[in-house]
Amino acid sequence: MLHAALPQPAAPGEPPAAPGGAGGAAPGPAGPLRLDALEQGSSLGRDAWRRLRKNRAAVACGVLLVAMILACILVPELSSYRYDKADLKLGAQPPSLAHWMGTDYFGRDLMARVFFGGRISFAVGIVATLVSFVIGVSWGGIAGYFGGKVDAIMMRIVDVLYTFPFLILVILLMVFFANDQTVLYRAWKVALGLFVKEPSDPSYFPIFQIVVVFAALGGISWLTMARIVRGQVIALRNQPFIESARSIGVGHAALIFRHLVPNAVGPIIVYTTLTIPEVMMTEAFLSFLGLGTQEPLSSWGLLASTGADAMDLFPWQLIFPAAMLALTLICFNFLGDGLRDALDPRIRKD
Repeated sequence: MLHAALPQPAAPGEPPAAPGGAGGAAPGPAGPLRLDALEQGSSLGRDAWRRLRKNRAAVACGVLLVAMILACILVPELSSYRYDKADLKLGAQPPSLAHWMGTDYFGRDLMARVFFGGRISFAVGIVATLVSFVIGVSWGGIAGYFGGKVDAIMMRIVDVLYTFPFLILVILLMVFFANDQTVLYRAWKVALGLFVKEPSDPSYFPIFQIVVVFAALGGISWLTMARIVRGQVIALRNQPFIESARSIGVGHAALIFRHLVPNAVGPIIVYTTLTIPEVMMTEAFLSFLGLGTQEPLSSWGLLASTGADAMDLFPWQLIFPAAMLALTLICFNFLGDGLRDALDPRIRKD
């Protein structure tokens, strides 16, 4: 029978053997520590991206929006038809192999006009939302940070502006400023004269109207953004990291725009994503009323307005721009909902 070897007493003058084996090696890990075996930390952004990828509807809508934006950029350039080239002999024709979306009253290719109109609709939505973002974040951040009388005065101004009907106020701004008899239009011609030889050319007037649409929509739609940012800043302004930054002499502007606002970026991104379709819908309505985009330019609202006048005879003139606008609004709303769920810090890690 085999017996386990017992530890032998040390010889006189020799140190006792260390436990752990015949070689006297101390017990320890079997090998070197592997860093990849450690649990990796995770940031809020990484967790949000992981949750967003699991939301298939939001991801699909985001991919579709990118594809639509690229199509609006590339299709008018690659098409053999210009958006403003008329063919009166051709007239209104249904979809065919030559004109995939048909033509309008003047024989202009509808697909070229729809995708060119998408440029203007997306530009209005994005640029006006950026104007709203800059004003709203600055206004709400300053009001929430200083509090007291500053907050009371600034937010009462917001409350007063909220009492005006949003759409009516935008229409009034368009009526008073988007014409060729205002100081604003004279200033536009002076600025345009730096880039073109004939700034008084009437063909530049529709572009001036689009710029006014940018400013009018962006200058009105910042109110809710200001309230959201103010609430987030109030919740964060007394946190320890803000007190630490204040104690080492960080200025007010840096505290607001480098510490408070970046830590409130989740709700800001979500509301920004939901503001774009709202602004696009408002621009479409203004164009439908004849106060937005003007010929020879096109936008989805203008094309839908033109198509609605002859919906019984030429339904394709309404179906295609209305479908593009509806699909864009749906995608933005699904993406906004997905971002809201992904950026919500109260959601537990899976």
